[in-house]
Amino acid sequence: MHALNKNRPLRRIMLASAATVSGMVMLLALKPHTAPTVVTGSAAPVPSASASASPGAGSGSGSTTGSSGKSGSSSTGTRTVTGDTVQTRWGPVQVKVTIKNGKITDVTAVQYPSENPRDQQINSYAIPQLRSEALAAQSASIDTVSGATYTSEGYQQSLQSALDSAGL
Repeated sequence: MHALNKNRPLRRIMLASAATVSGMVMLLALKPHTAPTVVTGSAAPVPSASASASPGAGSGSGSTTGSSGKSGSSSTGTRTVTGDTVQTRWGPVQVKVTIKNGKITDVTAVQYPSENPRDQQINSYAIPQLRSEALAAQSASIDTVSGATYTSEGYQQSLQSALDSAGL
């Protein structure tokens, strides 16, 4: 007698259910083959700059006239501005931006979720991708990284606050 005999429909249902559950358990237990690498941020955060200057209109030339309270060397030289800390579901995200002559030359994640191995794994690929997108776009209008939605949104918000503080 065959195990899936048509005279015993309950047995077929039970075997199909058990096979489905076993398949789902194996799929959910699947681990990645590579060990996650950890992206480290800067050790000492720079104080957030105040947004007391009016935003520059068309600041592509880098000839901004005023530096009121921003950290850095001068209005036309290199300056570094730290964005607001954005609280996400998985932890705080904060970005530091380096601007030279009105162009974004560097973006560093000062804070990001890294409490557990899964956070470290996600952010090890998300943070560099967000950085390269911000440098390419020269703005906070960047795409969200798939699988790192909360970090991406926090990164964008902190980046926008830093650019607002810098007058860009």
